[in-house]
Amino acid sequence: MSRGFVKEDDQEEAPFIPPRAALPEGTTNYVTPRGLALLHEERNALEEERAAVVGSDHDRRHAQGGIDGRLALLNERIVTARVVEPGVGPVRSVRFGVTVTFQHLVGRVAGRSFTFTIVGVDEANVKDGRIAFTSPIARALIGKRKGGVAEVALGNEQLRLKVVSVS
Repeated sequence: MSRGFVKEDDQEEAPFIPPRAALPEGTTNYVTPRGLALLHEERNALEEERAAVVGSDHDRRHAQGGIDGRLALLNERIVTARVVEPGVGPVRSVRFGVTVTFQHLVGRVAGRSFTFTIVGVDEANVKDGRIAFTSPIARALIGKRKGGVAEVALGNEQLRLKVVSVS
């Protein structure tokens, strides 16, 4: 239809739909059991939010359109999720789902140790001690054993990380 036949009042601005955490093209969407449960909780909360939307038809359509867009992105993540169950027995090397403590050997934070659990992209939160398996640090540490050293470039800085413990 030509725009000449559309009333200005009928033109709605598309709602902003924030993107989900980046998952590189062709990368499997690995999640922990906790991560999958969080995705389902998020979907339930969005569905409840959508059902509770009130207001004029215009306001309701706009709000529900934003929620529908977020639900579509979320459902895509849930459908593509591949749960990685925690292993049984002692953990010998850094892998998805484990907690690793490492020490910086060089740079401005040399000597400092950090502890992170390697999780899926939607579950990652540095403040909570969880980093995505796709992050440069996680990719460098995966496969290393206690005492192993990983090198990773972050910007202009070359990091050397020593694995202190894996659990």
